[in-house]
Amino acid sequence: MSSNLNLLKFFVLCFVWGLTWIAVKIGVETVPPIMFAATRFIVAGGVFLALAWARGQRKGLSKADTIRLVIVSLLMITLCYGPLFWGMQFVPSGTAAVLEMSLTPLALLAFGIAMGEESWNGLRALAMLLGAFGLGLLFAPSVDLTGIGKGMPLVGLIAIAWAAISSAWGSVLAKPLISNYGSAPVSGFTTTVGGTVLLIASLAIEPRSAESLVTLWEWQAVAGWLFLVIFGSLLGYNIYMQLLRDIGPARAGSFAFVSPAIAVSVGVIFANEPADPQRFIGMVLMIVAAAVCLSADRLPRLSRVSAGLGLDR
Repeated sequence: MSSNLNLLKFFVLCFVWGLTWIAVKIGVETVPPIMFAATRFIVAGGVFLALAWARGQRKGLSKADTIRLVIVSLLMITLCYGPLFWGMQFVPSGTAAVLEMSLTPLALLAFGIAMGEESWNGLRALAMLLGAFGLGLLFAPSVDLTGIGKGMPLVGLIAIAWAAISSAWGSVLAKPLISNYGSAPVSGFTTTVGGTVLLIASLAIEPRSAESLVTLWEWQAVAGWLFLVIFGSLLGYNIYMQLLRDIGPARAGSFAFVSPAIAVSVGVIFANEPADPQRFIGMVLMIVAAAVCLSADRLPRLSRVSAGLGLDR
């Protein structure tokens, strides 16, 4: 597949997933968070599977691949979004964003190397550290570490960190499945299975979850939910799966350095959020980090420099 097409997909993914933050924020104000996520994934999964069936993508799964796909579903959906939403009850949103978004690409690179899907690249590793620093600058005004080191805030931080690790682990495990069966069937299976387990969890632990299934939601929540189903899942999640297959976990994961910049920019323009200079410095650093992650293998001169510094050993 052409690099230009992959680059276009990457920018679409960054833009769409940058806007999903707003949709989630609107929805969870009136709908139980895990229920909001569960219903989104189940509906999107049904559409994915119907599309795959209509296209004739009906290749049978081996027993080993079936087990692997169930594990991927739990890691990418259930064990990611469940702990993430639960942990955010106890951790300020800015702190949660820095932790989750900075860990995601780092974990993708680490798992990719460990599972043989990526090779070590000093430039890419440095870019990810630069991106994590940029994330810190971007969200610094909303980061609050008061009381984080003990009690439920600490448990919340651990849950959010696990969410990033779980998503990255599942993403790397999914890569060979996507190559064998296609992005739509894998996307459909993972979102349906993962979303169903989230639904069960929501009914078990979330107040008002059963009630939310039989009452009308406010129109703002419905609008946010539809955006997440159509753009966040049917478009964004499918593109992410394709990028995992075509450019690898580390490059695909560098969306985490671009989509937050888009989200904050939208907040500054349309929601009158503060436009602190350090935020724009952070955005620049994150975009540079993403560019280096995407093109590190094509920069032989800089790669030789990093090798000379001992970074590729």
